Amino acid sequence: MKQPVSLVLSSGGSTGLAHIGVINELEKHGFQISSVSGSSIGSVIGGLYAMGKLPEFTAWVKTLDRKAIWGLMDFTFSTYGLLKGVKAFDKMKTFIPDMNIEEMNISYVAVASDIINEKEVVFNSGSFYEAIRASVAIPTILTPVKYKDTILVDGAVLNPIPIEHVVRKNNDILVVVNLYGDKKVELEKASLTNENQIPAQINGLIKTINKLVISGDKRTLWYFSLMKATTLAMVHKIAKQNIEKFKPDILINIPYDSSDTFDFHKAEELIKIGEVAANEAISKYIK
Repeated sequence: MKQPVSLVLSSGGSTGLAHIGVINELEKHGFQISSVSGSSIGSVIGGLYAMGKLPEFTAWVKTLDRKAIWGLMDFTFSTYGLLKGVKAFDKMKTFIPDMNIEEMNISYVAVASDIINEKEVVFNSGSFYEAIRASVAIPTILTPVKYKDTILVDGAVLNPIPIEHVVRKNNDILVVVNLYGDKKVELEKASLTNENQIPAQINGLIKTINKLVISGDKRTLWYFSLMKATTLAMVHKIAKQNIEKFKPDILINIPYDSSDTFDFHKAEELIKIGEVAANEAISKYIK
């Protein structure tokens, strides 16, 4: 019989596409994922796997270039965030219909943060898309979600690696994917996009947004840059504490600087990074 795995997928923006590579390697090595929990991008990838739709998502995300990603950005004049976060999920719904979490193939849990009551909200039933929309609501970037009598934001705010919420079995092993690993060693990169094909105005706007909102510079005082640096420091600390507390059987660390928040055009590269990191960690565990 295959070794059952309880899989925990951390938050981490587009770097979370590495989760796909990890899942590929786990299955390649004969492990059987019996349950999954995730925060932010981890909730997206984990839920898609649990509902059996990860191949469809992977095929789609590999087609995205910078221009396509720009087209999925629905800017808003709201003071609570830059993006509404509706376009991308509406596009996904055209080829991945919504599903109730309790009807998925395996146990699945998504985590969001209740900023009014300062506590985690765990989604283990109801709409998949409603759960992940709350879990990915990055403060100041994606608008928060009104939920019952409170407001929800990104699960990473309170629990970037929701280990305690994954459903465990007596004979399983705990596998955790941490997207806040040490800085990466440079890999040979293939050119996945051709910026010459992007209209100059759009390309310029994308670069401006990347500079001021996404990438950030700790030496500047730009508001979003400062917010990102502060948030990352907090999230890294919480993630490290969770890992030390629960001591996973297999810990797969993905370099935190593998990509910026919206670098989904790097899908091929990020999936490969996940496969390489997973293969190394699994081989070490087997030995």
